[in-house]
Amino acid sequence: MILSGGKVYDTKEQAGILQNLENRVNQALQYGHLRSETVVCALDRLSVQIEDGRFDELIQTFGDGPVERYRRELTEALKRSNVEYKLQKELGPDYADRQDMYPLGVLFHIAAGNMDVLPAYSILEGLLTGNVNLMKLPQADHGLTVEILTALLEIEPALADYIHVFDTPSSDLASMRQMAALADGIAVWGAEAAITSVRKMAPTGCRLIEWGPRLGFAYIAGCEDRQTELAGLAEHIAETQQLLCSSCQVIYLDTERMEEVHDFCREFLPFLERAQKERKGRRTAGAAAEHTLLSYQARIEHILSGQEDGLYLGDYSSLRACSDNELELSEMFGNCLVKRLPRQEILPVLRRSKGQLQTVGLLCEPGQRAELTDLFFRAGLVRVMHAGNMSHTEAGEPHDGEYALRRYVRLVHHDSRERTSSFLCQYR
Repeated sequence: MILSGGKVYDTKEQAGILQNLENRVNQALQYGHLRSETVVCALDRLSVQIEDGRFDELIQTFGDGPVERYRRELTEALKRSNVEYKLQKELGPDYADRQDMYPLGVLFHIAAGNMDVLPAYSILEGLLTGNVNLMKLPQADHGLTVEILTALLEIEPALADYIHVFDTPSSDLASMRQMAALADGIAVWGAEAAITSVRKMAPTGCRLIEWGPRLGFAYIAGCEDRQTELAGLAEHIAETQQLLCSSCQVIYLDTERMEEVHDFCREFLPFLERAQKERKGRRTAGAAAEHTLLSYQARIEHILSGQEDGLYLGDYSSLRACSDNELELSEMFGNCLVKRLPRQEILPVLRRSKGQLQTVGLLCEPGQRAELTDLFFRAGLVRVMHAGNMSHTEAGEPHDGEYALRRYVRLVHHDSRERTSSFLCQYR
């Protein structure tokens, strides 16, 4: 399915649409001037439709987590008050009147298929900065992005020339190169392999805007309310299925003793089992099958490695007690790694993963939180959250340590009439 210029087309019409895309893009750039207020107003009205449940059925097919959570986050992200706050924080309080800031031009978005980076939201950020937006959809989108953007165009038809969405498969490199050739910036979300591929097709001088991959983990150095906080961490793992950049892949313990790692696995597994069991009924058949296959694969690999004594198995989840301290991706879907990381080793160990660090879910006593937070920021983390809120986002929050809107604009300069006159007077 393709959405271009306000109309929905069958995928088989892609070649013809791409052939005429350069003309359409140039016309939008030459004659159009997209005011941020136009976009803000449309997004605010769209948030009402999301809040009323218009997209619930499609949202359910997109992720394993509860629809209520995704609906709430999308609604909050698109409300006028939050969008205006985002614009002011990222572009400055006088963003609407600035004469030195222009859209980058054409943004080519290559989206990833997880809920953390909902493809439609990437385009909405491009619209807020006045750009023409091209997008390659992820395979797992299930029509949600086109549905949301179609609703947006029903609200504000003036946005039609700024949105062109294609369900081009990643194997169709020729079509992707056609889109990339038109771009002033390419925003790519996904794994390192995808980013490496995009680097090769980016035109000379094109701004490459990389989002991901990143890793999240939990760090336990004590608890204020152990039962509640461990339950919150388990809920986070089950809700995100560890698919997001902000998800917990490793649980680090502030200890040098391997015995404490095993004790923690025995203590935490019942929390994780309850959370996973509760989420099981909410999964689609495909997601449930993928979860089962990956879980069995992880268990077989662990047994073959000769480390059966470090694997703690439940009916719906598992914990692996590891003797190393490396930050790495887990098997996901409720299968988590548990490792030692004494606080004096936090910085040297995490620095080995610099460039991949994003979120830590910190469990500690209140008096230690400020000190540990500062240490994690110095190590390279960009988000320190309570363990149950690792994937919670707030209006105006930077993404991966940067403000997206600043990367989607360019600063310009010209001699003002007053400055020119003053300069000429010196030579009369």
